Amino acid sequence: MASTYTPLGIELMATGENAGTWGTKTNNNLNLISELTGGFSQVSIAGGAQTTALTVDDGATTGTAQRRVIEFTGTITGNQIVTIPLDVETFYILRNSTTGSFTVQFKYASGSGSTVTFATTDKGDKLIVAKADDGTNPNIVEIALGLTSIVEDTSPQLGGDLDMNGQDIVTTSNANIDLNPNGSGVVNLVANATRAGTIRFTEDTDDGSNYLDLKAGAMSSNLAFTLPTADGTSGQAITTNGSGALSFADAGIGTGKAIAMAIVFG
Repeated sequence: MASTYTPLGIELMATGENAGTWGTKTNNNLNLISELTGGFSQVSIAGGAQTTALTVDDGATTGTAQRRVIEFTGTITGNQIVTIPLDVETFYILRNSTTGSFTVQFKYASGSGSTVTFATTDKGDKLIVAKADDGTNPNIVEIALGLTSIVEDTSPQLGGDLDMNGQDIVTTSNANIDLNPNGSGVVNLVANATRAGTIRFTEDTDDGSNYLDLKAGAMSSNLAFTLPTADGTSGQAITTNGSGALSFADAGIGTGKAIAMAIVFG
């Protein structure tokens, strides 16, 4: 009876087979187990959109799917697919070190089972489990590394500037947004020689033509309020001059219209 092999290539020697070579084959199996449990390899997937098949070499340590940690490398110019054989059951630590803004999908060689994908900007690590839970449509799932949501961090801190990336800070359930400096800290509206510090109040459904601006001129002590006119066009200004006097722009706010100003202490 001939030897057989596990899905990851370990040789299972039959009784009476391989006379005189058991020592060599056993050592080879041990080397393969070492690679399967803690081995590392780099696999280049450079190029345009393509599928790269990781392999299992029976009885050898040369298969590209026979490592615990696999790092994908190379410059990619199209979306990539990396596959493993249908019967592989293990877990991998994957690192995407490619350059190029394209996806890298990790999946079984065929079937409609679940897959794991590195997004176009995801040049990080993933812990994934190849479940081999179906002969035709096995699943690959990702095990979350660290926090999956910022709400899980009860004392979050920024390590650098927060880039809003075109998004807004919003609340739910009518909650306020509080800026609450510690101790003697203050909330600064920063301006420089080319940029005036401005706080703009608009309606969330407004088209941008109606607004209230609180503006400090670039690195000056003057404060300006810009109010929309009666017809909703370019605003009228309420400013303080260098001596601290408060002045209003021309009476374009509208005949018979009143201006109310309230100072509210929280």
